[in-house]
Amino acid sequence: MSKLTERVTQAAVPIAAQQGCSVWDVEYVKEAGAFFLRIYIDHPDGVTIDQCEAVSHAISDWLDETDPIAESYTLEVSSAGADRVLKRPSDFAAFMGKEISVRLYQPRDKKKEWIGTLAEYDAGAVVLSVPQKTGNIPVRFEKNEIAQVRLYVAW
Repeated sequence: MSKLTERVTQAAVPIAAQQGCSVWDVEYVKEAGAFFLRIYIDHPDGVTIDQCEAVSHAISDWLDETDPIAESYTLEVSSAGADRVLKRPSDFAAFMGKEISVRLYQPRDKKKEWIGTLAEYDAGAVVLSVPQKTGNIPVRFEKNEIAQVRLYVAW
């Protein structure tokens, strides 16, 4: 995490807690020439628009007072989502045994996306239990192969 996102996370945690929420992730990214500060919040019963709005207003006030970002940016506060990205070891521990999607940089067996049950997480490597005709088989993906890991939601 960058110093900026660490600082914003430290400020956002108590603000989100006032709404009964936790901070899932904070990211500061440049997309299509514009900067975005994104704060993803979570709540056991799901995040409401009112909670997002309250956190957004409070963190916006803090950002105005402290002015930690020199360039122009857009602040976005939203739910981490049902298909949230898993990044930290604690994320993987929280969702062990759940269905996830692993997207790869390069295809393996002609597939760039693998879906299965999270069976193991080991220092960045992910092991999925993948259903096959003959039963589930473990498939290990090393950290350098993985572009993104998300919870899988069958819509």
